[in-house]
Amino acid sequence: MAFTNKGKYRMLGAIFRGETLPVNFHVALVTSATVPDADTNTLSDLTEIANGQGYTTGGYQLSKNSTDFDVWTEDDDNDRGLIQVKDIGWTASGVALPASGDGARYAVLLDANATVANREVWAWWDLSSDRAVSDGQTLTLQNLELRLNAPA
Repeated sequence: MAFTNKGKYRMLGAIFRGETLPVNFHVALVTSATVPDADTNTLSDLTEIANGQGYTTGGYQLSKNSTDFDVWTEDDDNDRGLIQVKDIGWTASGVALPASGDGARYAVLLDANATVANREVWAWWDLSSDRAVSDGQTLTLQNLELRLNAPA
């Protein structure tokens, strides 16, 4: 898991300048065509997996609450704070998911911009390989953590 510079910027602005936070967040699945990095700004910088067959363009919507962000921890042993996204999944319907193209290699945390391509990428997780599932199977993401740690 890593934060983008855009995500760091937005979090600092919200905490220290009172900037408006998104109403919701989204977790979207993207291919390995373009690897997310610290300089990734919007979903249009990446290649989202194909829409349909159980996946909706723009990803899974998360509300800012203790249900969707279900673990919140101050970890003094590892000198970090973390919050975890609840387990989320997409079930392939009719054919494989994704329906075409490459499988999901990364999950990205997005803001809630109404224009999906303009949603800002705040963080990403490497799924370690391209992921796809057959009809009726579920692609599940478990224990997606957002960690803040800095040298003491």
